[in-house]
Order: sequence, then C-alpha cells, then structure tokens
Amino acid sequence: MIYFDNSATTKPSQRVFEVISEELRSDDSFGNPGSLHKLGLKADKEYKEALKTAASILGCRDEELFFTSCGTEGANTAIEGYMSRNKRAGQKIISTNTEHKATLETLALLSGKGYEVVYLKVDRNGSPDLSQLEQELDENTALLCFTYVNNETGAILPLEDIVKIRERKNRNTAIYLDCVQSLGKLPTDLKTMGVQMASFSGHKIHSVKGVGMLYIKSGTDIDPLILGGGQQKGLRSGTQSLLLAKAFTAALKEAEEKREEAFSEVSKINSYLREELSERGAVINSPEKGLPFVLNVAFDGFESETMLHCLELYDIFVSTVSACSSKSKKVSYVLLEMGIDRKIAVNSVRLSFSRYNTMDEAVKFVEAVDDIYSKFSLKR
Repeated sequence: MIYFDNSATTKPSQRVFEVISEELRSDDSFGNPGSLHKLGLKADKEYKEALKTAASILGCRDEELFFTSCGTEGANTAIEGYMSRNKRAGQKIISTNTEHKATLETLALLSGKGYEVVYLKVDRNGSPDLSQLEQELDENTALLCFTYVNNETGAILPLEDIVKIRERKNRNTAIYLDCVQSLGKLPTDLKTMGVQMASFSGHKIHSVKGVGMLYIKSGTDIDPLILGGGQQKGLRSGTQSLLLAKAFTAALKEAEEKREEAFSEVSKINSYLREELSERGAVINSPEKGLPFVLNVAFDGFESETMLHCLELYDIFVSTVSACSSKSKKVSYVLLEMGIDRKIAVNSVRLSFSRYNTMDEAVKFVEAVDDIYSKFSLKR
C-alpha cells in the first residue's frame, strides 16, 4: 500500500500505539483527574505533565494550552469564543475564502449574527492580498483568521508580514491561526509568532483521532464553547482523557524530534514528483515555495475522482479535495479562489506525505500513472 493522503489523516505511530497500550493495560491509570483520591491525583499529575511537555515543544506556557477533540473544535472555540467575549474590540473579522471549513462555517455563523466579515483575495500561490489587508484593517477590526499551511495546496501563509501589518494598523487586533497542517513540519514557537490563538490536531501528526490542542495566549479572554464542571480552567468542561493527552504528547514529541529529517526527505519526494509528473503533462497547482508535504496536481483527461479510483486499483491512496468536503463531490473552492481554471480544478488530486513515505513509493506512483494512461489510451 502507498498512502499519499496524510493531510486527511495519518497512521498512528508505533510509539503512540505503545503509549495507548500501556495506558489501557495499567491497573491505576483510569482515574478521573478531577477526583480527590490517589487514582485521581495520579491522573491529574500525569495530565499536567503532558501539558508541560507540549508547552516546552510549542514554545509557550502550559497554562496557555487546552486539550480539545480536534482542530475543528479549536477553530470554533477560538473564533466564536473570542468574538463573544470581546465585543468592545470591534465588529470586523478579516480572513480569506481559502480557509478550512471549520473557520469558514464559523465566520458564516458570525456574519449571520451581524458581524462584518471581510474576505481577502488570494493570488495564484494562495497568499492573501496584503495591500487589501493594509486597507481593511482598522480600529473596528477585532480578529484576523488565517491558516498557516493550506491543507489542499501546501501554500504557506506570510505570517510575519501579516503580524507587521497588524502591529502597524491596530495592535489590539487578535490573530487566530490554524496550525493543523503545519504542526510537526514547520518550526512552531508560539511565544514569538505573534498570534493570540492557534489550533492543532493529533491525527495529522501520527496520533489518534479524537484529540487536538488549542493555544490561547495569556491575557486573551474567550468564552467557552463547552459548559459543565469547569475542567481546564473552565474553558472546556468535560472529563479529561489522560490516554488521549498522552497519545497527543507522544506524537508531538516524535514529530518534533524527526521534523528536520522528515522535511528534507519529503522535499526530495515532492521535487521528484513535480518534475516527473510535469514531464507527463500534469499541471502542478501547489506553489513552488509551498510546504513539500502537500502536492496538488491535475491530470489531463481524468477528472479527480476517476484518477483517485484508478490509483486505488494499484493500492495507492490520494484525495480529491479536503476530506471534510470530499463527499460533497464539489470542485475545490480553494483552487477556484486561487484563480485556477475550473477545467484544471476538476482534474486535480492532492498527494500529501508524511515522514514514513519513501522515494521508492514516489517512483511506483509515477509508474502507476504511466500504466493508467497506457491502459486507457488517453493523450497527455
């Protein structure tokens, strides 16, 4: 099997599997962190240790981190929670139409409540129009919402430039950053990035589904999305899962330890596929300077879903659009917003890699593409 759909989800690593197995086999690890007896106190101590480990890797304080169920919950909580709590900060939110649906649907909800949502145009490389941001960002702008790495194209946000514009135009404007696809691939130092909120997801870094993390900078107040017993300082009520916290932390630690090596190897895979597929008439939609872990490509003569299922016959797995939108069978809204011709967009698939992918797999992928064209006798 060749798995090139890691932006959708990743296979849990062996270390994560071992951590979960150890936790499930332990006779004294099932305690509720909120209980006062020794089982609860043990669970609470280990839960806090997991937070400290994550904080040391992400470059922030442990009290600024909160475990969530996924990146979507993080986006919903950060955006809606910030606007709910900070009504005096302004009524305007600035974003783009190439954000993840978790952000776009939350912004649509807020727009329906009377907030002004401005969507910046993006260029062919997926970068937002900074001159438009300069023009739109004013004293009424409460929040900027952006994605660090686009999950469909690998486009990297010019974060430093955006932070500089914010500092110049309105330093009180908060920034929410979706870091789901950048975690474990780009350096993450929350202390210096200039953002007030950021969301992460475990199953994108070889942990398991059902756990994510939300960063909220000290001094940034938001209203909780989930109410109840007041766990996690009242921001996210509900019994904490030590098992999921340990699984996330183990995956995060592994990802950071292997980040530079993985980036180097995946860059070679990406470059090879760009060259080989371009020579065969494919159109590369991902920007040249995008994150190498994502390669969006259009195959001449094949609609995206057809190519996806053809590759599946070779036990090769890719995706068409974001997994959160794939069953709607729509053309990628991200590619269309970038100005890519609809005829190209309908033929586009996304290849996304992890540290476990190899050059040998890339070679076999190209061979499979050649075989598919040969069998169907289609011109490139």
